[in-house]
Amino acid sequence: MSERIEMSDILVAQHPFEPEMILIPAGEFLMGSDPEKDPYAAATELPQHTLYLPDYAMARTPVTNAQYAAFLKATGYRPPPHWKILFWKKRWPPRGRHKYPVVNVSWHNACAYCQWLAEATGKLYRLPNEAEWEKAARGTDGRIYPWGDEWDPERCNLVEQNGKEHTTPVTAYPQGASPYGLLDMIGNVWEWTRSLWGRKLRQPEFGYPYDATDGRENLAAASNVRRVLRGVSFFNDPQVARCAARYRYSPYNRYVSVGFRVSLSFSST
Repeated sequence: MSERIEMSDILVAQHPFEPEMILIPAGEFLMGSDPEKDPYAAATELPQHTLYLPDYAMARTPVTNAQYAAFLKATGYRPPPHWKILFWKKRWPPRGRHKYPVVNVSWHNACAYCQWLAEATGKLYRLPNEAEWEKAARGTDGRIYPWGDEWDPERCNLVEQNGKEHTTPVTAYPQGASPYGLLDMIGNVWEWTRSLWGRKLRQPEFGYPYDATDGRENLAAASNVRRVLRGVSFFNDPQVARCAARYRYSPYNRYVSVGFRVSLSFSST
């Protein structure tokens, strides 16, 4: 009982710039795709397998421009390249875009934000690994989409479905929430994870079954080793917009379709 109280205390935001965090309870879940169930299952998502994860927490939404601006103002860190460099930093983020996901950030930028957030709060904030991301997106039952197994274009921001060639506010699609209540797990922006893909573009060095001890969670890997992204952006089509879909970029790359969200550990081990 005392452990649960401690977790609850950690989840409560103590600062206005902290994201809203949601507990993902310990237990097993189905990771990867089942080709008999999902006609768009890719080879990089096979085989589907059962994986156990301990308790952790994930942010309800991707990091917003407003949350990222708090980091910039506190540290003097360089803003995303598409933001106007103003003399008065209090004018960050871009006008009318406070609740939009921050984009044009590299993996290294995302890690710097997490390090600052952890130091500012005394909590173990970090980027999620891709297993944590997938469980938070789909729950335990191996569903194809956060809301179930049937595609619904009204539940996420994809340009082919709604014609919007840009991001939307992170709370714009509440009907697309995951079983745990997380938003934008599909659509809007791709999200950086801490997990490695490998050097090759097409074939991941780190395949399935997922094994956190095989080197794929090495944060000190060389910059020519690609990192995994999850979540799919507004640019993508429905065939890719699935909880199990995996993508990859070099950690120094920045794109207008890439952002991130944070996770939270309850133990440093």
